[in-house]
Amino acid sequence: MSKSQSQNIAHENAINHVTGNSVFINDILSNTQTLIGRVVYSKYAHAKILSYDISEAKKLKGVSAILTYKDIPGKNNFGPIVHDELCLAEDEVIFIGQAIFLIAAETEEICIEAEKLITIEYEKLDAIVDLETAIKKNNLIAPERKIEVGQAEVTFSKSKNKIEGRLYVGGQEHWYLETQSSLAITGENNEIIVHSSSQNPTETQILVAEVLGIQSKDVVVEVKRMGGAFGGKETQANHVACWSALLANHTKRPVKIHLFRDDDQKITGKRHRFIIDYKASYENNGKIDSVIVELNSDAGSATDLSMSILERSMLHADNSYFVPNMKIIGKAFKTNLPSNTAFRGFGGPQGMAAIETIIDRIARALKKDAAEIRFINYYGINKNNTTPYGQLIEYNQLQKIHEQILIKSEYLKRRKEVDSFNSENEFFKKGLAITPVKFGISFTTAFLNQAGALVHIYKDGSVQVNHGGTEMGQGLHTKIKQIAAAELGINIEKISIASTNTSKVPNTSPTAASSGTDINGMAVKNAMKKLKLRIAEIVLADFNSQNAKVISKIEDIIFENDQILDSKNPERKISFEDAVMKSYFGQVSLSATGFYKTPEIFFDRATGKGKPFHYFAYGMSVSEVIIDILTGYQKIIRTDIIHDAGKSINERIDLGQIEGGFVQGLGWCTTEELKYDKEGNLLNHSPDTYKIPSANDIPEIFNVELLKDAPNPNTIRQSKAIGEPPLMLAFSVWLAIKDAISAVGNHKIEPDFSLPATNEVILLSIENILSDMKK
Repeated sequence: MSKSQSQNIAHENAINHVTGNSVFINDILSNTQTLIGRVVYSKYAHAKILSYDISEAKKLKGVSAILTYKDIPGKNNFGPIVHDELCLAEDEVIFIGQAIFLIAAETEEICIEAEKLITIEYEKLDAIVDLETAIKKNNLIAPERKIEVGQAEVTFSKSKNKIEGRLYVGGQEHWYLETQSSLAITGENNEIIVHSSSQNPTETQILVAEVLGIQSKDVVVEVKRMGGAFGGKETQANHVACWSALLANHTKRPVKIHLFRDDDQKITGKRHRFIIDYKASYENNGKIDSVIVELNSDAGSATDLSMSILERSMLHADNSYFVPNMKIIGKAFKTNLPSNTAFRGFGGPQGMAAIETIIDRIARALKKDAAEIRFINYYGINKNNTTPYGQLIEYNQLQKIHEQILIKSEYLKRRKEVDSFNSENEFFKKGLAITPVKFGISFTTAFLNQAGALVHIYKDGSVQVNHGGTEMGQGLHTKIKQIAAAELGINIEKISIASTNTSKVPNTSPTAASSGTDINGMAVKNAMKKLKLRIAEIVLADFNSQNAKVISKIEDIIFENDQILDSKNPERKISFEDAVMKSYFGQVSLSATGFYKTPEIFFDRATGKGKPFHYFAYGMSVSEVIIDILTGYQKIIRTDIIHDAGKSINERIDLGQIEGGFVQGLGWCTTEELKYDKEGNLLNHSPDTYKIPSANDIPEIFNVELLKDAPNPNTIRQSKAIGEPPLMLAFSVWLAIKDAISAVGNHKIEPDFSLPATNEVILLSIENILSDMKK
């Protein structure tokens, strides 16, 4: 591989990002006719709309249109799986933030003034705004699901060693830097172009067509890049795209909607909060023999992706541990809150939280180090290597990583140092924890595991690559450029990645499930294979015409270092550019489509069995924290991570994804708490009240490395997905905080603990321990 194709090139947009030259939706130059769109939304969690008056608002100078549901030419509903979301409310609103009217005006200020002139008369109705009430009323959004292996109930009932409990797991705001945005521009007849900040351009295309009452062929959705997404733009970017398209279609002028940060946080769904009830039994050495877990999730007001997210949560309820008898029940409940949606990890983090709690509690009950209990419960290599849903664990890296990270992190030495520190300090306590991750890679909805590509080679030897993945800062386009350059054997500077466009690559899957590079990279490789064969046939004929006594074969032709040569007769060679021109003069197509589908993926939801994942990614983290028991303040002293990325395509990008994913998980586990009042209002909906991690929250010592010598067979260039798995490495911080809290009572009293472990949770846990010590 040449230097330009190497594993350590910078993100392709690094310079543009830091210089401000990267183009986002707000940077797209349209024309002076562009209108600003605004959404008028419900201020009640559940209410009837008795009447409304928009007449005065429509008279305001500069207002071009105010639309209601009656102005929608097509269908007034959308949703990725179940069409149970209204584009605009009709006679009833079911959550605060539900869109009722759309305004298009010359400026944002005029839109705001117009909204003030709109009057709405409501009749307030009873609302469910917390998960406990939804569970109590059995307000399911869909039938419950089950995965089961062995005889968990029987085994639990007979066991002498048992634990059970309830774990509260909070949601999380996506907090992408670029809020939900869209620019819609109408063309001739029914044509419309939508520039969308969307992870899922094909779904956006379909839903825009449906609300406009036209066909998908008339809608082009283009995504240059997103300023972050984290799952929040997999389905919910569709709303803003449809709203801007409706306004553009009505006014016949370009319309841009860019949500204000507070509005974005109020309107959009979050990571699902869960209430998890669990039971577990174990042997005297700490080996688990049964787990019964009920995962209860808050779906919000509509289905969205909640059942798919719940399914992945169930599929990760085992995390890295073999449980011979396991029963997993999944339930999603409807509440009067914005529909919760995809978020990095897609339910996996919530599912893993319970089993990590179980492991931790078993260790405390046995007065053993949790690292020891984890190790004896890991999936095995040749036995104890089948999941509760029947998938065989192959190429298991858990033991290898565990052994390496104990050494790298000096875990055993630091365990003693932490215990010593705690015995000598009354008001500050330290905690230490190690946690693993085993994360399945593939869409669990099998048909989504497909991708397309379109590659053009131009006469000067430059190459344009189109593929179905979207760039949201994760470095997908950079990796695709590297793949393309490596396949053609040319300098990466000759490759460009075009904006993702539904007219170039149709029927794309969302860029999600950590599969962006896996499936789109393979589709690009497939297109390159076709082009290489066409060019190689031309070059072969040319080589053989030069000397009839030396006959080259097609399999001898190789592409490398900007040349095409005969590996058996290396004196026979031609530059890539000259070969391209020969192919052009030979009337050979220099454009090709590519396609890929992930092999052998299936899952029977009725039986809860199958092979839903192409492979698993593994990782481990050790974190040490210190807490102030008087204030609840916590600080991460050190974190060590070893993560399995297979044979990394780009080590710099992969390390960045690991660090970023960990810190985002850190926020979910410690500081990011969604606060609602009894009316369903989100109370912390702005940067000054919603606490994402800052630079001060990053571990003081942060050691991150990739697992060496771990190529992944049957994937693009033997690599592994990297987007989601690192987020769950932050459990090491969460449980290190619990360890520090436990030290207040000399590890004799089980702390009351939940997620996130905010300052308040820490203080209340300490208070309960001190109270119990006085009894």
